Amino acid sequence: MVTRRSFTALLAGGLAVPFVHRAHAQAVDDLSSTIDGMTQLHSLQVQRGDEVLFAQAPRGAGLDGPANIKSCAKSVVALLLGVAIDRGEITGVDARLGDVAPGIIPSDATLGAADITMADLASLQAGLEPTSGPNYGSWISSSNWLADALRRPMVAAPGSRMLYSTGTTHILGAALVEATGESLLAQARSRLGAVMDFEVSPWTRDPQGYYLGGNEMALTPRAMLKLAVMLRDEGRYEGEQVVSANWMTASLAPRVRSPFSGMQYGYGWFLSDTGFALARGYGGQIIAAHPERALAVAITSDPTLPARSEGYFGELMQLLDGPILAMAG
Repeated sequence: MVTRRSFTALLAGGLAVPFVHRAHAQAVDDLSSTIDGMTQLHSLQVQRGDEVLFAQAPRGAGLDGPANIKSCAKSVVALLLGVAIDRGEITGVDARLGDVAPGIIPSDATLGAADITMADLASLQAGLEPTSGPNYGSWISSSNWLADALRRPMVAAPGSRMLYSTGTTHILGAALVEATGESLLAQARSRLGAVMDFEVSPWTRDPQGYYLGGNEMALTPRAMLKLAVMLRDEGRYEGEQVVSANWMTASLAPRVRSPFSGMQYGYGWFLSDTGFALARGYGGQIIAAHPERALAVAITSDPTLPARSEGYFGELMQLLDGPILAMAG
């Protein structure tokens, strides 16, 4: 039996290296075997520090093919909010929608819509009736997605509780466009993709031409892993500060709890009890980081199948909390 004391002695003598290599190889084999049976999973990558420990794509378009990251895009939009605040294009998270982007608010908007803050939008606490779930189809069938979302009734006081809604993030994305003068695509390309060397292709736009905030964005799994590394490293990627450390700290502070998964949520990121921060997209798309264990993880899955907390997404969380977390040593 290898005790902590004997293992330390082995390390000191340089004799533990084969043991560590065998343990790592076994962990990789175990993970490979596990995902082979997860037919919904397309790709999985795990990086610790600068070393990619695991990178396999048993299904889907491979690690270099585009994948629909679904609602992981909500986290990307939240990152872009941080950049806009860092650049002074938006005064801060307490800025009101009516001050940042008055032009997107219809004259018959729900009373109080103009007072919704950037913090409310980024943490999915706008208070407006959600457009996701059973309301999603009617929302995207409307002639003006922003007006439709902003005309919906207030079902909670802004900032009081999480109401998961793609319409909320779409409002945030449009506010970013108005504040910066750049489309959401241009911001994603210049402020994230160009800095971290990945491509961002055009995606769905609404009838007024705004790129959909919070859904349908496509990135390669390798690009997703780069975002995970940046998330893990307080906004840095390969020595460059992509998003300020202050924004990343604020983003990962718990602000509300999801009524579905039970996880806490910051500005665009779910927070697990085991220390992971993650973006979550329909079907099982995940961009995750565990800063304390120096882990970055990217997972893509079949975007046409559901991934509920008590189902496939629960299996993915077991992967993160089990064999993946164990790979950190």
